[in-house]
Amino acid sequence: MIGFQSSAIHAQENGEGKLVYIIPIEKEVERGLEAFLKRTTSEAKESSADHIIFELNTPGGRVDAANNIAELLQDLNIPTTSFITSRALSAGSYISLNTDQIYMKPQATMGASGIINSDGTAADKKAQSAWLSAMRSAAESKGRNPLYAAAMADADIDLPEYNAPKGEYLTLGPSQAVEVKYAEAIVNHRTELLSELGLSNAEIIETEVTFAEELARFFTSSTVVPILLSLASIGLIVELYSPGFGIPGSIGLVSLLLFFYGHIVAGFAGYEAIILLLIGIVLMVVELFVPGGIIGVLGIVAVIGSLYMSAEDVGVMSMSIAIAFVVAIITSIILYKLIGLERGFFRHVILSDATTTEKGYVSSVNRLELIGLEGKSLTPLRPSGTAIFEGERLDVVTEGGYIASQQPVKIIKTEGSRIVVREFTNT
Repeated sequence: MIGFQSSAIHAQENGEGKLVYIIPIEKEVERGLEAFLKRTTSEAKESSADHIIFELNTPGGRVDAANNIAELLQDLNIPTTSFITSRALSAGSYISLNTDQIYMKPQATMGASGIINSDGTAADKKAQSAWLSAMRSAAESKGRNPLYAAAMADADIDLPEYNAPKGEYLTLGPSQAVEVKYAEAIVNHRTELLSELGLSNAEIIETEVTFAEELARFFTSSTVVPILLSLASIGLIVELYSPGFGIPGSIGLVSLLLFFYGHIVAGFAGYEAIILLLIGIVLMVVELFVPGGIIGVLGIVAVIGSLYMSAEDVGVMSMSIAIAFVVAIITSIILYKLIGLERGFFRHVILSDATTTEKGYVSSVNRLELIGLEGKSLTPLRPSGTAIFEGERLDVVTEGGYIASQQPVKIIKTEGSRIVVREFTNT
């Protein structure tokens, strides 16, 4: 009986019969990662996992995504461990602080969590204060001293003993993290970590980012979104100046499809955004054939609305749309100067015919046969008047000067009904 109990205790200490999920947190922290973590933690809960290990190697990323991920971790009823394999900086350190335990490899680091804007400038005081509070709260929620979490986000905190004097953000190495009780221990690899956790013989399920999720993370990044929208605007503008439908239009449509594909897979957009986009495109096409302008404006509003419906961040989307709009204007100006409106789609909707003589349009008969005839002015020409040529009275005009009546004149030019004469001297 004692032997059986001892065997059972040994099995329990080694994690036999337990289920452990390994979930990677890599690259930048953004909304695509958030969608991935929602899926994988949901799978862990459905499978009744006994432990979740997050393997971190991230430079940080978006604050809003980090906040959502932190909320996700805090709501888990499963024990969680952060295993920092290389670095957990900025938003990465915040995510680690929201897990129950932290372990680090010998070369790993965590910290340097100052908040900055997308253009690299320091965030405003309100945003910094909110982030500092979030870092403190994350540490306190797991029984850690909030001072060090605050020093990671506030350069004014003076901790020279940890290489973070005033003016520098705190970054902890493994030994320092263990010393301040942010990390439980230093481990060399996952096997050693599982041993430390008493899960050496547990069943391990390694989750991976699917190809679709990888694409979604790429196509929803704040760098790629403005590029996709700019390519879409360039492709569709160039197509308007090109005969038929070809490569530029295809590039534009593919760019839009990739934008919406990424945002749908990441869970930011629904099919209602696609429907609104299609409605907007149809309205803009109808506007080309129906004058008025209202339909076209509604179409533009619908397209922009579909983009905002898919947005993970209104500010980033506004900037992306503004960039695409400027690119579209520049492209239109360049193409107009190089090509004009005589080619492509515009040739079907813009009147280009002119009533020229070359095309057979004449307002009156141009009597070229009169050129060279000599006659006499019947009335003074001031500069217009009447003259007679071979018995035919004609209304004429001089080149600008005055010619008295009964003076010899000669027809030098005809322009429709306008007959130009010049005085000459008989020899």
